[in-house]
Amino acid sequence: MLRDNQNGIDPITLEIWWSRLIAITDEAATTLLRTAFSTIVRESNDFATVLMNRRGESIAECSGGIPAFAGLIPRTARAFLAAVPAQDWREGDCMITNNPWLATGHLPDIAMVTPIFFRGALVGFAGSAAHSPDVGGTLGAGNRQLYEEGICIPPMHLYRAGKRNEDLLRLFLGNVRVPEQVLGDLEAQVTANEVCRRRTVDFLADTGQDSLERLSRAVHERTEAAMRAAIAAIPDGRYAAAIDADGFDHHPTHIECAVTIAGDSMTVDYAGSSPQVDRGTNCTMNYTQAYSVYPIKCLLDPHTRRNEGSYRPIEVKAPEGSIMNARHPAAVAARHLTGHLLCCAIYQALAQVIPERVIADSGGAPAMRVRFTGRQHGRGRFSQNLFASGGMGASAHGDGLSTTAFPTNSGAGSIEALEAVTPLLVRKKEFRIDSGGVGKFRGGLGQLCEVENAAGEPIHVAISADRQRHPALGIGGGGPGAPTAVTLDDGRMVDLKSRLELAPGASVSLWFAGGGGYGPCEERAAADIRRDIDYGYVSCETAATHYRGQMEGLAGAGAAR
Repeated sequence: MLRDNQNGIDPITLEIWWSRLIAITDEAATTLLRTAFSTIVRESNDFATVLMNRRGESIAECSGGIPAFAGLIPRTARAFLAAVPAQDWREGDCMITNNPWLATGHLPDIAMVTPIFFRGALVGFAGSAAHSPDVGGTLGAGNRQLYEEGICIPPMHLYRAGKRNEDLLRLFLGNVRVPEQVLGDLEAQVTANEVCRRRTVDFLADTGQDSLERLSRAVHERTEAAMRAAIAAIPDGRYAAAIDADGFDHHPTHIECAVTIAGDSMTVDYAGSSPQVDRGTNCTMNYTQAYSVYPIKCLLDPHTRRNEGSYRPIEVKAPEGSIMNARHPAAVAARHLTGHLLCCAIYQALAQVIPERVIADSGGAPAMRVRFTGRQHGRGRFSQNLFASGGMGASAHGDGLSTTAFPTNSGAGSIEALEAVTPLLVRKKEFRIDSGGVGKFRGGLGQLCEVENAAGEPIHVAISADRQRHPALGIGGGGPGAPTAVTLDDGRMVDLKSRLELAPGASVSLWFAGGGGYGPCEERAAADIRRDIDYGYVSCETAATHYRGQMEGLAGAGAAR
């Protein structure tokens, strides 16, 4: 029988066991989805579930949800272990925090970790993170300190030996706008962790193991070896790029990124990036780490299942006090407006050495997030986020995907579900013509969403977006995508990091950015141009401007027919 020399697990058994662990985290994810109260979890998949060993190292991550969250939860588990040593955990415990420096980078994301005991011994942890519908505070990117953004929960027991911490809940729920939804989502996370715990105990009993240690070593060795082999295939060297974003008028965002390949190791260094700012676009180091390693995993080793071993060959560095590694109590509510851009900087750098593998900048990096809050007649307060996506960047192999999230994995969800729980009417949701960057391969299209206030009183709208002045860049001669914009029904432009009051019957139009193009325009196939025009993706005017030679050929062919 074939056996793993170090861990004594034959390859077939390892595959079966590993697949079962993934199934456990997926069942926990399904539990969270089916029991959550808010649309932000149920419809937009803003969550993750993870199974970890007793040291807080991830063994298996759920297939859906936010992949970068899955890379963050183990860091949170290790922070919990630093606060509560392993010998002090009890069966029935569940710890909670939303501290941005310990968890996923801003207050709305709540992380929970539950211990897994087997035959009286601590063998691992079940973890989850989910975006709460509300954590109090003032909405938007314009806050100057963390204290304005909501209530911050330090590492605490939500459950201790099976008993719920009612004092903690009273304090937290007394500071949020929609306490019923918030409590429902908290309990959904607790339940998801419990499902992961029970299934892991069943797994150990079924397979005759006393702990997860041997299997943990085996899967980590394989994922680490796969990533190291992928890195080693890239020529050694230092590859640098810079990305600029709107930021704020007085503090535009500048990201310097240097990717260094040395054998089978990679270092990503953000030295030279903007200093931290007095607004909510700062990143914590946890978030910077996660949104650096995940796009690298997608690029270099997309097929091997993700876990702790996948990330070990990659070191991420950023100067303390920079926008990539902000000091407490920096405002971080809109950290995605910086962190989502890291994939663009990394890919632009690696385009110098592996251009055939990277994609151009994505219009959804960073994602535009819009929160609507107010009252609706007979149903009390509401607080809901609209999730929608811009276009992905094109690659050497094809057009970018339209209206598809990257590097996050949050979905748009059902518009009907949004309308069912708010007094909002989505009057229009359509592809945005000419929004994809031109090139041999076209960038993915953004979209236009028009949302009307159908309530009998004003509602508040908080916008967190970027790319008004810095659209998604192309690669290899490809053009930029269309920029982001927000307009009112009277035509006025709205600042992308602002709060506004929307009167009854008024509407706001959200113009999501398109992805960058790839390669020279003159190399685009005439049949692809004709298809884009026929489908309404590209206008005749844009085609005539950028694809003149091919258009002349199409006109000649038409005349000949």
